[in-house]
Amino acid sequence: MTVSLGETMKRITLTQYLLEQQRREGGISADLRLVVELVSRSLRTVSIHVGKVALADGALRTGAPDTGSPNSAEIVEAANSVLLADNEWSGHLYAMASTEMAGPHPIPHRYPRGRHLLVFNPLDTEANIDVNISVGSIFSILRLPDGAITVNNGTEQAFLRPGTEQLAAGYALYGPQTLLVLTVGDGVVGFTLDREFGSWIMTQSDMRIPEQTKEFAINSSNARVWDAPVKRYVDELLAGKDGPRGKDFNMRWVASMVADVHRLLSRGGIFIYPRDKRDPRKPGRLRLLFEANPMAFIVEQAGGRASTGTERILSLMPESMSQRVPVILGSAEEVERLESYHLL
Repeated sequence: MTVSLGETMKRITLTQYLLEQQRREGGISADLRLVVELVSRSLRTVSIHVGKVALADGALRTGAPDTGSPNSAEIVEAANSVLLADNEWSGHLYAMASTEMAGPHPIPHRYPRGRHLLVFNPLDTEANIDVNISVGSIFSILRLPDGAITVNNGTEQAFLRPGTEQLAAGYALYGPQTLLVLTVGDGVVGFTLDREFGSWIMTQSDMRIPEQTKEFAINSSNARVWDAPVKRYVDELLAGKDGPRGKDFNMRWVASMVADVHRLLSRGGIFIYPRDKRDPRKPGRLRLLFEANPMAFIVEQAGGRASTGTERILSLMPESMSQRVPVILGSAEEVERLESYHLL
């Protein structure tokens, strides 16, 4: 379909949206707006790299010399480097943290430092690239707590804040279109990358998770190690219209948190990555700071619910940067039902 000049001029860009958020009463700060804009530019670059994996050479080469098979580690390293390099010089961040680094990355002294913290997973489920299935990036922005600069150089302890203190969170989904889904605490909006012009264009102005759903996402190969509440819940869904729920459900599992969560944002559903019995010392598989908190913030802003099964994810006080938790999120009614089974 041909887009006329008039239609192009009516389109709302990410920058326009963020400026409106800055101007509204009680809106975001100018510094936060600029942090989000720089992150969005980084994600645009990561999208280009992901799209050229099979063609890459040099630093981004992904074929092992002996087998020609993809090397996911190189792709993740490249994405991580892009996010670090693009965001450390702006003067609006104090430090960054990534799933690919052992600890925080303070902004180098050669650059000015700001009052924000950036947390990100540069490439979620990168192995999906091998078979051309959607992958994504996840990010979260926090404000540096008062007094943190004088403690341990203002790094690790500053990041250990509950999800309720997030100022913004979002994800990029690299699929047939490159999408950016974002919340700055005023609902959830979606943008599509115009690859010709390099602009993020708003394509969804108020994303809401449908209350009723017939879909669920869980890795059923782990059924043997699920706790009883999860097993009961999934068994009821699988029983379909002849079971206690009285309707048929479809199971969807992309094995990419970004893709699975985006689907439920679009048409409802519940995403379950529960606690299991494999290792009692590990209460969950997904990282609280890097994955659970950003996604929980987005889901709640879209009218959904996010829980560990027994607690609201956003209320958890992180104990360490590597902490992992069970994650149950999506349509509020379904999450509440599964929570109720945990309380029995």
